[in-house]
Amino acid sequence: MIEQVPDSLEQKVPRLILVVDDEARMRRFIRMNMELEGYQIIEAENGVQALEQVRQHTPDLVIMDVMMPEMDGFETLKLLREISTVPVVLLTVKSDEEDIIRGLTLGADDYVTKPFSPRELVTRVTAVLRRAEWPAPPPRTILRIDDHLSIDFNRHQVIVEGERIDLRPTEYRLLNTLIQNAGWVVPHDTLLAKVWGYEYRDETHYLRLYINYLRKKIEKDPAHPQYILTERGVGYRFVDFRKN
Repeated sequence: MIEQVPDSLEQKVPRLILVVDDEARMRRFIRMNMELEGYQIIEAENGVQALEQVRQHTPDLVIMDVMMPEMDGFETLKLLREISTVPVVLLTVKSDEEDIIRGLTLGADDYVTKPFSPRELVTRVTAVLRRAEWPAPPPRTILRIDDHLSIDFNRHQVIVEGERIDLRPTEYRLLNTLIQNAGWVVPHDTLLAKVWGYEYRDETHYLRLYINYLRKKIEKDPAHPQYILTERGVGYRFVDFRKN
């Protein structure tokens, strides 16, 4: 007979985080503060070690510095995305939007600009892990928008002219939020709070970037969208397909 352990007695397995930075002092600083929050930490001092650690230990999240010698964080991230979908938070000394967009385009989930407080880093890591745990939707049939577009929510795919196209987790959450409010304008800060988390409500560049990603995947002409419409200065609206 198998004895069931009461929920109150179950121990939560600590999340494993890989910290990648060529400066030992920074790794120690991050390790100390993340361990205080109950996370388990492993380290790497360069991109090559980072890739090996991901292969061997399958961490729940990676915190990685951008400015590393030989192979920087961008190059490491590009190679990492060939083998893993692990969430990545980039550390950068730059707040330039082009660098931010480059990191997000390569597959980073968030960034933190140096210098940062322990509280800021913990908040960002918690938010990224929370998004990675987005609950699966209940079973449902494929939603048919029209002859051009359908959405398979169970598989996180859009079907465009009969071709299935995978959605990244954030793209799926954003599209799902827009469709749940089809016909209504969803303000920028509301979308950011629902998709990324309340602490991201002012990070409008995230929203612009992922709206562009979605339009490239679902629109016949992304420059002249017919599904995801911009309400300038307010937010975005998914066309009310239910009227059709």
